[in-house]
Amino acid sequence: MKKKKIPLRKCLGCGESKPKKELIRVVKNNENQVMVDLTGKVNGRGAYICPNIGCFEKAYKGKKFTRSLETEITPDIYEKLKEVIENM
Repeated sequence: MKKKKIPLRKCLGCGESKPKKELIRVVKNNENQVMVDLTGKVNGRGAYICPNIGCFEKAYKGKKFTRSLETEITPDIYEKLKEVIENM
């Protein structure tokens, strides 16, 4: 039987490749709206981060979300993401 391939994504904070299901996705859709995507299925350009406050702090300080999604991220998106990480 063939072994199922597990999709890997790189965390913006720590830079480690991890299975997609273990990471939180932030997505920019076609209308340039940025949102936290907990399902991992929203259409658009995605950026991934570990559910770890340390990784969030690194990515936030380095403006890695802005670079990866190629758009300015509003403070309320960062607050929502931080809230999701703290509740996991």
